[in-house]
This record gives sequence, C-alpha cells and structure tokens, in this order.
Amino acid sequence: MAGILDSVNQRTQLVGENRLELLLFKLVGRQRFGINVFKVREVMPCPTLTVLPKQDGFIKGVAHIRGQTISVIDLSKSTGGPAIEQTADSFIIIAEYNRSVQGFLVAGVERIVTLTWADVMPPPEGAGKSSYLTAVTEIDNEMVSILDVEKILNEISPVSTDVSEEIIDANVGVDLGDKLVMIVDDSTVARNQVKRALEPLGINMILAKNGREALDQLLEITATCEHSITEKVALMISDIEMPEMDGYTLTAEAKGNDRMSKMPIILHTSLSGVFNNAMVEKVGAEDFIPKFHPDELATSVKKWLKLDR
Repeated sequence: MAGILDSVNQRTQLVGENRLELLLFKLVGRQRFGINVFKVREVMPCPTLTVLPKQDGFIKGVAHIRGQTISVIDLSKSTGGPAIEQTADSFIIIAEYNRSVQGFLVAGVERIVTLTWADVMPPPEGAGKSSYLTAVTEIDNEMVSILDVEKILNEISPVSTDVSEEIIDANVGVDLGDKLVMIVDDSTVARNQVKRALEPLGINMILAKNGREALDQLLEITATCEHSITEKVALMISDIEMPEMDGYTLTAEAKGNDRMSKMPIILHTSLSGVFNNAMVEKVGAEDFIPKFHPDELATSVKKWLKLDR
C-alpha cells in the first residue's frame, strides 16, 4: 500500500480542472466505493486496535500511528452494513475531514482512478434521505458509490452549529432585505449545518446540491436582474467537491460572467492542504474557510455582506 498514494504536489495539479482522483475500496461484499484522494493521508494494513470502554459502537477501536492516537471507524457498520470482523486482513484509510483525522476500516483497497466531476453524478432519486451516498460514478462498467462521509461522522459525533452570542446579529438579515445567500453543497448534512449556522443572522437562503445546479439557478436569477445578480443574490457559499461541477469551476464560471462577477463567493470545504489558498486566488473567490466552525463562517458572511451593502 505504500505506493498507492502519489505526492500531494502531483495530485494538486488536478485541482481547478474539474477533475478528481478516487481511491477505490471495498467493505463487505463486492460493491466498490470511492473516497477523494485529497482527503487521504495514508493507506495501511490495519494495525492492532485498542478497544476503549464505552466507545461508540461504530468505532472499532483506536490505533497509535506515528505518535498520534486515531479513532478507527468501521465504515461498513456505520453505513448500515455488517461489521468488518477480520481486521487482520483489512486496511485503514487515514483521512482528514473537518479539521480532524480519522481512520476508516475497509475490507480491501484497490487502486486510484482519475475522473472528471462531470463523470460523477448525484445519487439516484430513489436513494432516500437515509442514503449514505453523496455521488455515484461508473468504472469498469460497474457503479462505484461515493460515501457521504460528513453524514457518517456527524451521526457518530454531531457537529455543533451554534453561533456564539456575540456574533449573532439579526440586523444582518434586516439590512439584507429580500436578497438571498446561496448555499451549495452535495452533502445534505453539510447544507443543513450551514443553514442552521446562518439562521441567527436572519438571512434568506437558497440551496443547491452541486455546482451545475447552482450555476443553472444563478443564470436563471441573473436573467431577471437589471444589471447584476447582486440585486437578488448577495453572497454564495460553496463546497469544493461536488458531482457534475466542482466549486472551483463554479466560482470561475460565476466570476467570468460580467453580471455575476461582483457576487462575493466563500469556498467552504473539508478539503485541506496548502494549495487551497492559491486556488482560491486563481479562481477569484473572496474567502476560503475549512469546515466546520460556525463562528468563523458567520463572521465571514457578515464581513462580505457588509461590504456588499
């Protein structure tokens, strides 16, 4: 497994080109799943795990890796499947989400594939609210499921969406009037987290589940504006990883449109890495905030809405 991940610098060349790399893996059974390589620090055979008293049932144990204690989540059990019993024959995907490091126990790891976000589709309509899928794609004539890891983590350890009292300011919404703030994220959990965090500001919001849907909505709204979309949409908050069109491409499309270019854009993502700031500048976004800290998000929203007014 040592050679399965290339250097970060090589992989970051894909960013901003609406492309991604997926690490393919299996849980229990033949179904294949994928996780964005940008979120993966390391892949390794499962070491000996330490079971802690009263630990969550989805956590297989903790591993001590490179001087760090990491919780190892049974990815099969946490998505409603059977537990992975044979840890000695399994692997751990060590990944970073939302400013913390987790280990995901999987039955097997296959390879890395390069795709465009246009090849990645939202989950089927019949998947339902309980689905743990954030997207699907086809590889080798088989469907590969991309898991909504933010939903899995939130069910194990819910993220607080409460904004500190000193940041809450309902006058923000009063001053904004009928103008909207657009929230774009392929994860239902993440969209609702952002929505709940901003509700104390009293603002009206419009939601989109991927970059393509957001751009279509923006173009439709722009057609009803006399000069600029900021007459009706004051700000956009967008995830980066999304099926059909990623957040970088969405930002570049908006900034390249004369009637949308003045709309402030905040990129809000669980992706980490030094390349983010450079990409934010390259595509023209006003701000970048790692997920998820409600105070930081609300403060940034207040800042850019104030400038807009």
